[in-house]
Amino acid sequence: MNILFIGDIFGGPGRQVIKNHLPDLKEEFQIDVCIANGENVAHGKGITKKTASELFDCGIDVFTSGNHLWDRKESIDYLKIEERIVKPLNYPDGAIGFKSYIKKVNKKKIAVVTLIGQAFMWSANSPFTALDEFLPELKKETDIILVDIHAEATAEKRALGYYFDGRVSAVVGTHTHIQTADEEILPSGTAYITDVGMTGPHNSVIGMDKNVVLKRLVTCMPQKFIVASEGLQINAVFIKLNDVNGKALEIQRIRRKNL
Repeated sequence: MNILFIGDIFGGPGRQVIKNHLPDLKEEFQIDVCIANGENVAHGKGITKKTASELFDCGIDVFTSGNHLWDRKESIDYLKIEERIVKPLNYPDGAIGFKSYIKKVNKKKIAVVTLIGQAFMWSANSPFTALDEFLPELKKETDIILVDIHAEATAEKRALGYYFDGRVSAVVGTHTHIQTADEEILPSGTAYITDVGMTGPHNSVIGMDKNVVLKRLVTCMPQKFIVASEGLQINAVFIKLNDVNGKALEIQRIRRKNL
């Protein structure tokens, strides 16, 4: 099974670069299922029915998310019914959304899960415990499981990768919007990368206009953040899995610049 996981798609520029280049990327890597982090697709914060539908139509099969999932109030009712958008599993049950998504790919199934980190983030339950408790339910359906760990701290992501090594197919990090160069297959067969990066305007500070961010940091005065528009990139990973036992066979980092 060939998987394309796309790093945080940021605002309109991120959506546009996906519309322009995703079909070719899927053909190049012979992709069976396309997953993306979508918590920032609506103007850099949150996801809406309109922006999600636009990207589903482009060929994305399922969205993982993170701490900005609920930033658009108009999206709350949509998140109650759209199963292809996966909330962080370790948020309280009262948080609106779906804990996982299982997609049939040919004659196999893949389960997609989002976790949120605890270090330097809003309070959440332990991602380790939450997935530990949920795994038996997923394993009833499939051994092919991809986990997005949406977290700030490198150590927390890496520890989670080792903790679930051999029990899930892939652990991919998101949230920092900076792609890391540590893609590998862990000792027991789990594909891992600390952060997939960001798809959108890289001539920016993690997606926002750099001049506005600099003014805020230098003066400490509030500023209205504006989505940047230059330096478009796709940051992603290609993962090949053994569809019998769910183990990773290959992970390849993708960084397409000047799009």
